[in-house]
Amino acid sequence: MKTVLEETAVVAFVIAVYVVLPAAIIGGWIRWVRRRAPETRFSLVSLVGFSLSTCSALLALISLIYAHAIGGFPYYDPRLLRFYRWGGVLSDAGLILGIIGCWRRNSLRWYAPLCALGMSLFWGGAAMGE
Repeated sequence: MKTVLEETAVVAFVIAVYVVLPAAIIGGWIRWVRRRAPETRFSLVSLVGFSLSTCSALLALISLIYAHAIGGFPYYDPRLLRFYRWGGVLSDAGLILGIIGCWRRNSLRWYAPLCALGMSLFWGGAAMGE
């Protein structure tokens, strides 16, 4: 039997992953398009890290659509495990690059590592749910 604290944590995780994270990714791209500062090495590293976390989010969306199209994945399906692996690799690489990009001020300074961390937690939670 779940406690109130466990249920609250699950609800908070679901809201963070399915509402806050997509909003942050969209907001980060809007912020990047409106930037005024010239590109530096650190801003390019942040951009690459943010792009990788966006690709990870798109992979999650594609895997969801694909799962609905085929009627769901069987238990430990190799295709599903490949989705988990590549999603985790993309988000973890984005996290590393996002942390490196944090050292200097730029438009994606905090968006890149936080969105990549959110996607990494998503893939970890999805894999644990398997």
